[in-house]
Amino acid sequence: MFRITFLFFLIFSHLLLAEHMMIIGIAGGTGSGKTRLAKQIQEAFGNQASLIEQDCYYKDLSDLPLSERAKKNFDHPTSLDFELLQTHLLQLKAWQPIYKPHYDFKTHSRTQDTTLVFPTKIVIIEGILLLSIPNIRELLDLKIYVEAEDDIRILRRLERDIKERGRDFTSIKEQYLKTVKPMHSKFVEPSKIYADVIIPSHGDNSQALQMIISRLKDAVDISF
Repeated sequence: MFRITFLFFLIFSHLLLAEHMMIIGIAGGTGSGKTRLAKQIQEAFGNQASLIEQDCYYKDLSDLPLSERAKKNFDHPTSLDFELLQTHLLQLKAWQPIYKPHYDFKTHSRTQDTTLVFPTKIVIIEGILLLSIPNIRELLDLKIYVEAEDDIRILRRLERDIKERGRDFTSIKEQYLKTVKPMHSKFVEPSKIYADVIIPSHGDNSQALQMIISRLKDAVDISF
């Protein structure tokens, strides 16, 4: 089951009147399944959809000693360069390409690499804090919140951080208790009130996915 607000239908009724770009924001706690949903939507539209990850926009901490970088609160909104993200979304909305930054989670710094992202009919952005930032929220045509139980989320985070980010169990546990959990309660969880759609990530959500894809297809006049 999933919840759809009346606003969701109003958005799409309005968008059916004219072809234009749709910016989709997918939020939810760490390990909730938002990245998976974002990739599923992107795959459904192929080269007519582009994906931006909020995590690419962490502020560069290369001016600090490595030991100090790891102590930062990476779950607080101030740890991210939302100003740059807002600029990039506005550029895409104006049908201009952007250079998406790259972030190295092992060194807590931005790399010299960037990825060229071209404007597409559907732009998907995913990240835990998207719906808690007014300047970002107002640029989103559709706001989705993916919900999952805490124990499921922490297990997924453990697996990801160990496999992909070279972290150990002790550091992950300490970070979760010190910043991840309290910041989730303070910023992430309350932001779901702004969502047009709330999707639970457990079980089979193919029905919700197909409904979103179908509505997006109609809204931006995409044919397969």
